[in-house]
Amino acid sequence: MCSISFVNLISMSLSCFLLSLYFLLNDMIYFIEWELVSLNSMSIVMTFLFDWMSLLFMSFVLMISSLVIFYSKEYMMNDNHINRFIMLVLMFVLSMMLLIISPNLISILLGWDGLGLVSYCLVIYFQNIKSYNAGMLTALSNRIGDVALLLSIAWMLNYGSWNYIFYLEIMQNEFEMLMIGSLVMLAAMTKSAQIPFSSWLPAAMAAPTPVSALVHSSTLVTAGVYLLIRFNIILSTSWLGQLMLLLSGLTMFMAGLGANFEFDLKKIIALSTLSQLGLMMSILSMGFLKLAMFHLLTHALFKALLFMCAGAIIHNMNNSQDIRLMGGLSIHMPLTSACFNVSNLALCGMPFLAGFYSKDMILEIVSISNVNMFSFFLYYFSTGLTVSYSFRLVYYSMTGDLNCGSLNMLNDESWIMLRGMMGLLIMSIIGGSMLNWLIFPFPYMICLPIYMKLLTLFVCIVGGLFGYLISLSNLFFLNKSLFMYNLSTFLGSMWFMPYMSTYGMIFYPLNYGQLVVKSFDQGWSEYFGGQHLYQKLSMYSKTLFLMHNNSLKIYLLLFVFWILILLILLFL
Repeated sequence: MCSISFVNLISMSLSCFLLSLYFLLNDMIYFIEWELVSLNSMSIVMTFLFDWMSLLFMSFVLMISSLVIFYSKEYMMNDNHINRFIMLVLMFVLSMMLLIISPNLISILLGWDGLGLVSYCLVIYFQNIKSYNAGMLTALSNRIGDVALLLSIAWMLNYGSWNYIFYLEIMQNEFEMLMIGSLVMLAAMTKSAQIPFSSWLPAAMAAPTPVSALVHSSTLVTAGVYLLIRFNIILSTSWLGQLMLLLSGLTMFMAGLGANFEFDLKKIIALSTLSQLGLMMSILSMGFLKLAMFHLLTHALFKALLFMCAGAIIHNMNNSQDIRLMGGLSIHMPLTSACFNVSNLALCGMPFLAGFYSKDMILEIVSISNVNMFSFFLYYFSTGLTVSYSFRLVYYSMTGDLNCGSLNMLNDESWIMLRGMMGLLIMSIIGGSMLNWLIFPFPYMICLPIYMKLLTLFVCIVGGLFGYLISLSNLFFLNKSLFMYNLSTFLGSMWFMPYMSTYGMIFYPLNYGQLVVKSFDQGWSEYFGGQHLYQKLSMYSKTLFLMHNNSLKIYLLLFVFWILILLILLFL
């Protein structure tokens, strides 16, 4: 099953890539209409949109999913139901394809809901209480976005069809279109885990690592960004873009801070994904959709590789994810460590790796754009934090001594997993420059003073030094103030967002419900109502029963009384 899926997906990926090149060179867009039902004058038509953007994104999704399925062959080897797992992944890929090539809100909803449902099934794949909680949080957070999409479909009834692409340009200043845009933005924020819906992404790390590599790095979470790329006209011409810029900038900042205080390997990478999603969303809200698309594609490559390396490490560490127990992995697992370091450097924006081309261009475009000081600070400080947590992760896991048990089976001989990682390693090295030549037909001439040009490099170096400092454990023992402890708790738990979106949402309704039950159902109203009536009636009937049983005279006297009353009533 794995091999067949791998071959099919990789061949589809290649064909989509070649097609996207053809479309890109000839500047072509194809609309394909497939008539499902034709009844008298009514016809139900399914529309597909093929342009360079959708084809390129599809080829990347298919390539990553093929390598992830190949990787799963060994990672999920001990699972008795591996075919079920592969089927779920393929259903996920199919939903993603439907989402990418739809210019129609109805068919987008089909793909969107498919993604939500399958991701829920994948998150709860390892069945335990933590997975169930994470799955419910994921599913319910994404339901908000699904409802927003349904409402936008209802608003689209004001126009002639649900093919939003035809109306965006003409109707961009109308109230209806603004309403649809804000609802679509809400849907994209839930799917791409922006503030205040951020807490589900780290929780979804309960899924198997191949799922994290495919779903929570390159595909599911970027669906929101992709949808907003299609709706970008509304963002750039209204106040929605400014709101989006603020929220995504804060998400980027919050995730970067949180990752520096986290000790779970997969959660660090999940928070790093959140930070990069904030970067994509913020540059998109400024109106640079090609840059957002460029970073989306390069990020998908190195983040999937980073998750795969994390999976290989977790496998060897006997399913332990705590980075404090790791150390010296570069000696025991050289090839995996090489892939891990390449993907980490690509994430930091190391020159000439995949992440450098997109991140550097985004930051330089921000420098020449008309943004305020706060947004500028968020962009650059978050970039520094990215380098900081990446270096901290490397210092904790790759250097020093191994901190887990003395009996370990660390080896680097999981060849199937390594082959899957090698494919993405090559793409993480050459992907950035390749996409840079493809997407931008002429090079951007960004003219900045030397100190602005070097600011990115300076921020990265300072971030790396900071990462080294916070990886030194003995610094933590010097500081015993309660304030620092509270601050690190606050920053490490994503500004208390997981608590706010779970206990915060459910505490007051449940509390109120308990009060209602206590005072109504099990309280005075019940005592004076149904229960009281029942008790009194049963008491009276018991008294009468007692009298009838124990005193024949009273019984007969009552009988006489009844007869007398009946006679009086009859003669009256």
